[in-house]
Amino acid sequence: MGLYSTVTDAITQYTGLSPAAFFTIAAMMVLVYKFVSGMFVAADDYMAVKREQQITLREPVQIGNITEDELRPYNGSDHNKPLLMAIKGKIYDVSRSRMFYGPGGPYALFAGRDASRALALMSFESSDLTGDIEGLSASELEVLEDWEAKFEEKYVKVGQLVTERTSTVVEDETKED
Repeated sequence: MGLYSTVTDAITQYTGLSPAAFFTIAAMMVLVYKFVSGMFVAADDYMAVKREQQITLREPVQIGNITEDELRPYNGSDHNKPLLMAIKGKIYDVSRSRMFYGPGGPYALFAGRDASRALALMSFESSDLTGDIEGLSASELEVLEDWEAKFEEKYVKVGQLVTERTSTVVEDETKED
């Protein structure tokens, strides 16, 4: 009994709480700690999960001159192909931002297309997913220039959009050589 009464007296003297209140609070603190620490993943577990989910990024490959129809399959639906997007006819590899431009991302509808008009208008309408910038105001063209500068800074330019007629002319010239 001597030890018990010494401990209860010490608890009361140092904390000002009854032993029942002290042990109740201590038990609650342990439960809260266990609950909160269970919400977080250990660093090793986190890295293992990250490695499993990571899509291997490849070096951007120059694709040269392609048409809009040839650009469409590069919309992220095939993980073996890079994720491409065009602004003002310049094609950029946006694969490293798959979370934004890949399937399910907020800008997924821009992938595999020339999104110049949509970016200038800050529009998500499918009718604006075109490279046609005719009729845009000066402020809208300025917004597009800002987007183009951001893309040139962040992503690698891998090609250029051409019309069907231009690509045919290029093919004819290479056949003659």
